[in-house]
Amino acid sequence: MNEITAIKSGQAAPMPRAEFEAAIRAVGAERYHDKHPFHHALHTGKLTKGQVQAWALNRYCYQAAVPRKDAALMGRVLDRELRREWAHRMLDHDGYGDEPGGIERWLVLTDGLGLARPYVQSMRGALPATRFAVEAYVQFVREQPLTVAVASSLTELFAPKIHKERISGMLEGYDFIDDSVMAYFKRRLTQAPRDSDFALGYVLDHAGTREEQEACVDAVRFKCNVLWVMLDALEHAYVNGHISPGAFDPAKGAPNEIRPPLTHG
Repeated sequence: MNEITAIKSGQAAPMPRAEFEAAIRAVGAERYHDKHPFHHALHTGKLTKGQVQAWALNRYCYQAAVPRKDAALMGRVLDRELRREWAHRMLDHDGYGDEPGGIERWLVLTDGLGLARPYVQSMRGALPATRFAVEAYVQFVREQPLTVAVASSLTELFAPKIHKERISGMLEGYDFIDDSVMAYFKRRLTQAPRDSDFALGYVLDHAGTREEQEACVDAVRFKCNVLWVMLDALEHAYVNGHISPGAFDPAKGAPNEIRPPLTHG
């Protein structure tokens, strides 16, 4: 829809491309989770080992959901070229051939923190708010219009900065962290810009009306909220001391008996 058509129909004209991109980036400047107090504590060496364990264990739920989120999106895509481009996102996380993938690299981190893999992978020690937030993201991508679903991935525009801070801050701040367990973040320094550049171009090209553009900006806000509420939950549980029943408790450690991972039906 061009500006003249929009005016005649009584609708707001689409934002120019540069203004639309600026609106997307402004969301990160306002509410990306690098501004959360728990994030600052994590990256400045102010957390205990138990608090870092809780963060890594809960964040695993998000990492494990990323390929499911991408599969949900791809199942709706009729454009072969878009599927070809998006497919590597699943492989980046699940791995392929000799490439272990991002989930395995995250498990190397939780290994290094002394958490048993079966317990991490079961996700039984995660906070309920973490599980709800992660599944809300998967459901959002499954149900929203395709361009809006793609737009929800655009928090990756802001990720390289947080990864750089995390690598330097955690290596400097914690004697129980070493370079060998930071491989996930190092790989994302190159993967995230590649993915976000493509997704940004797709959204800028395909959101043709003002309504669609605003829905895409709202999708980035929604994703920022998902990441923020996960940190809210961690702070509530492990800083303020309100750990949910059944969730990981650093004072007690992980249970010895591990049941299979929960399934989704």
